[in-house]
Amino acid sequence: MSTPITSSGPRPSRRALLAALGGASFVLAVRAGASPALAVLRGSAAPDFEPDLYLALASDGTVTIIAHRSEMGTGIRTSLPMVVADELGADWDRCRIEQAPGDRRLGDQNTDGSRSVRQFYQRMRVAGATARTMLERAAADRWGVDAAECRGRKHRVTNEATGDSLDYGELVEAAAELEVPEREELVFLAPGEGGIVGTNVPLADLEGLVRGTATFGLDARRDDQLYAVVARSPVLGAAPVGYDAEAAEAVPGVVGVVELPTFQGAPLFQPLGGVAVLATSTWAAMKGREALAVEWGESEHADYDSVAYEEELAETARAPGKVWREAGDVDAAFADAGEADVHEADYYVPLLAHAPMEPPCAVAEVAFDSDGNVTGCEVWCPTQNPQAAQDTVAGALELERDAVRVNVTLLGGGFGRKSKPDYVVEAALLARELGQPVHVLWTREDDIRHDYYHAVAGLHLSAVQGEKGLPTAWLQRSAFPPISSTFAPGAREGGAGEMGLGFTNLPYAIPNLRVENGPADAHVRIGWLRSVANIYHAFGVCSFADELARKAGRDPLEFLLELLGPDRHVDLAGVRYGNHGASQEEYPVDTARLRHVTERAAKMAGWGRELPAGRALGIACHRSFLSYCANVVEVEVTKDGKLSIPAAWVVIDAGTVIHPDRVKAQMEGAAVFGTSLARFSEISAKGGAVEQSNFDSYRIARLQESPQEIEVEVVESDAPPGGVGEVGVPPFAPALCNAIAAACGKRVRRLPIADQDLSWG
Repeated sequence: MSTPITSSGPRPSRRALLAALGGASFVLAVRAGASPALAVLRGSAAPDFEPDLYLALASDGTVTIIAHRSEMGTGIRTSLPMVVADELGADWDRCRIEQAPGDRRLGDQNTDGSRSVRQFYQRMRVAGATARTMLERAAADRWGVDAAECRGRKHRVTNEATGDSLDYGELVEAAAELEVPEREELVFLAPGEGGIVGTNVPLADLEGLVRGTATFGLDARRDDQLYAVVARSPVLGAAPVGYDAEAAEAVPGVVGVVELPTFQGAPLFQPLGGVAVLATSTWAAMKGREALAVEWGESEHADYDSVAYEEELAETARAPGKVWREAGDVDAAFADAGEADVHEADYYVPLLAHAPMEPPCAVAEVAFDSDGNVTGCEVWCPTQNPQAAQDTVAGALELERDAVRVNVTLLGGGFGRKSKPDYVVEAALLARELGQPVHVLWTREDDIRHDYYHAVAGLHLSAVQGEKGLPTAWLQRSAFPPISSTFAPGAREGGAGEMGLGFTNLPYAIPNLRVENGPADAHVRIGWLRSVANIYHAFGVCSFADELARKAGRDPLEFLLELLGPDRHVDLAGVRYGNHGASQEEYPVDTARLRHVTERAAKMAGWGRELPAGRALGIACHRSFLSYCANVVEVEVTKDGKLSIPAAWVVIDAGTVIHPDRVKAQMEGAAVFGTSLARFSEISAKGGAVEQSNFDSYRIARLQESPQEIEVEVVESDAPPGGVGEVGVPPFAPALCNAIAAACGKRVRRLPIADQDLSWG
């Protein structure tokens, strides 16, 4: 069976968001929007109920909290429900968490950009406070007292005058009869009063993870499902012109070969196309793919060579580009400077792959009517963005959005890759074609060769150094294929979002400043990866600051603190997206907070202590995703150039913190992730094809290659919550490379470090 894919079909009705809750219950609903409207349901959530469901209480006192974000190791399935339970005054042991499918009524479900707590902290507080208020009022009605005398804490409402108390479960039926209070009527608990936020409660998924019973995308199963792997073109955009379907179908276990159409226009979230082999086992599908012997057609990207492209980027970054931020008169400052006062440097960061431990995968099941028309589709997959998966599958199958249900499994890593649902659409198309459930699996080689890669970047920085070596003028340029190239054919320039990630929002106190960006063509799919453009921007900016300090003969820490200037809120007026989309009133660029994390990290590391030859400390600080982070890294470089990392110190100020242990874990993970990016990770291409294929060629850091000790400090703060998951990555690579320069005198300006000569003496 070798057939091309076609599409057709109307929509059916959709499933309910939640299964019915047994017994008397009331469900608290929060409508998405700037000022959420609240409503109450009795019994179960009906399929046509419009508000966003976050919280339900049953008559036995069980609290069900909806987790609408995706769990991939950050602990967000625990952290956001903690906020609800805290404001509810609940007993955490009587709370249960249900994973929501993709549903627009739940607001933004795209779990990336370190936005989950920042976007939903207040909404979750409103949900919990509203339920608590209603329970308190129900108790007040029963006792015939003023509701102000009733206090909901620890899963009971207590009459503070008499000491009488009622369990929340005893009040559910009465609470369900009350009107929902307006937002202005709510009184929120003081910090720490709920007893849950700010503590390290066990992760909701801990037992399943430890016992191996947790369900990831690779574990998802449907009755009679087939397994599929896809042969995709090694060069972006090429279509198959010939293949041996008979040879593949002769492999035991193979049941069919299906050609998927090559994407048209911009890649978007479309499948790349190619030839799928379907079988009764993964192994049979893989062996069948080997037998296909696919011949590929031509592609406009066949001449792409990453070595030549690197030089193109360097030339672009050295030339004037589009101005994104300007202060003072940079040209005059450089014109008046002596040659000895000008320092300049070029930096390079290669294409990077996401390489999560669990490659992309999805199971899809399609429903048909009696005439064979597609009426709906249900998917089980590890996705960061279930709504995008829902929309994209619906478009591919020509269904209405609500005819597609996307069930979210646990993710074995994501880093941004699994917010792009091309692999989910592959499963849906094949399930429609075969008429039975299909589990699409990407091998490690598929994942590394066909990723949405993090952009390669070239940077050029130059400065005029004045008194004490501090810059009186600073010019920085970057050039990289933009993420927009994946969504708009021919896009070549960085967007405001990318430029605002560590470049246009430079916090240094410099009188004459210019920030520019140059064009670059994309020859592979470009996507966002953990910390996005902060990776290359922070590498260039933080390395260059260290270079200026060393050229001036200054201590890098002392120099960096002076470079930050006086404690102030940096004025970003006129800088597009320089503050990650947040208001500067609520989230100002606060150099005092950046200074504090820098000083704390230096103190933790014992900055200034004597170290033997070949051993040194490096420091870097960076604000990203509205949080502040500093890294100090200690390295040892032997005379023959062997590198080890004895220790790293990380300090983060992320404002209000829900689960401190999860924040520490993310910083520890960021140090290891940053080690991989700095030391080993590189995607290169020749003849348009990616040269790496597995962890033998796309290296990640082993245990002995990572920091041997990682010490993390989380700053206590009552500021609004900032990001966490990505914040620790940007300053790590420059801190590491700054330490290498101090240890052996070799300045690393090109990543990765592997294979560079670090020998000395």
